[in-house]
Amino acid sequence: MGTLTHFRNVYLEAFENCRPAFIVVLLKIYSLFSVLMISMAIYAFAFRAINGFRF
Repeated sequence: MGTLTHFRNVYLEAFENCRPAFIVVLLKIYSLFSVLMISMAIYAFAFRAINGFRF
């Protein structure tokens, strides 16, 4: 649990005192999009590994 708190703090500190504000919003949206894409890739790999890599 401490690791998640650490990642949260690092994420929040990365955007502290950043200007202009719209760039910060775009970067936050992009980071969430990246997490979504990585999660989908991990899910797809795990699903195919469980099912014997049948396409």
